[in-house]
Amino acid sequence: MRIAVHAFDGITTFHLSAPLLTFGEVGRQGLAEGWSVTVWSDDGAPVRTAEGLVVDELAGPQAAEEADMLVLPSWPEHLPEPAEPMRGLVRRARRRGARVVGLCLGAFPVAAAGLLDGRTAATHWTAVETFAERFPAVEVLDDALYADHGHVLTSAGTASALDACLHLVRSRLGAVVATTVARQLVIAPHRDGDQAQYIRRPSPEPGEGPVGRTAAWALAHLDRTLSVAELAAVARMSPRQFSRRFRQEMGTTPARWIMARRLEEAGRLLEATDWSVERVARTCGFASAVTFRQNFAARYSTTPTSYRRRFAGLIDGP
Repeated sequence: MRIAVHAFDGITTFHLSAPLLTFGEVGRQGLAEGWSVTVWSDDGAPVRTAEGLVVDELAGPQAAEEADMLVLPSWPEHLPEPAEPMRGLVRRARRRGARVVGLCLGAFPVAAAGLLDGRTAATHWTAVETFAERFPAVEVLDDALYADHGHVLTSAGTASALDACLHLVRSRLGAVVATTVARQLVIAPHRDGDQAQYIRRPSPEPGEGPVGRTAAWALAHLDRTLSVAELAAVARMSPRQFSRRFRQEMGTTPARWIMARRLEEAGRLLEATDWSVERVARTCGFASAVTFRQNFAARYSTTPTSYRRRFAGLIDGP
């Protein structure tokens, strides 16, 4: 996987470092073969970040022309119209089958190249109105962390880039690898793309309060039904109060959060064990293997068996 990350004068160090850190960790940990990350600028010249750091020894546009994944980690804050060379480069990347990723304001050049027409997109919340006005053929989401259409992905602002990049690692290499990277970077292993951008604590740790303790308890009891009433009882709250607090702190409803955790654990078990699909379904709290297969296919666009064939054995299991 050859990944080319674009840099330009005035880019913030964080925006540039988010994909470099996440994707680079895959290589540093030896989690995938042929996984490389290259930083390029429009002419191969050094760039100065918004913080005044000079980044040199950059590749030129040729690195982007040869990449399997083209990452535009941001865009100048005054949102200039991308020049034709950039638009053409993005279009060519998509035509040859590369994955195109626009993080934060990087969604603007992706949309300008026409890759998002008729689709949904995410960008920094402060630029949502401008994006909608400039690209009326695109449905911009003002409450999503990222929007993934397989061949093209866009993300919301700043830290959402980490969620999006980790999602890309997961979709390419599986949940076990993504969790390994997340643990090394000390970030939440998974936040769904449609979670709200305004999240106080994306992944509460045990002991951070009733919601955090209940979330930790739920993760240890995924084989149970885990109704809102049961979770509320653990948190010592009324169901209505618990649901409201949970959404405030986790950015989604208890039911959707539980389902995402069930499917995430199922993916890990499919990768790291030889358990039957029926056993995985029971362990993760699904009423039947049929229900599990339906939910798994809806989330991952593949069957549990196909998922296991693709990802099992990438790294050692538990």
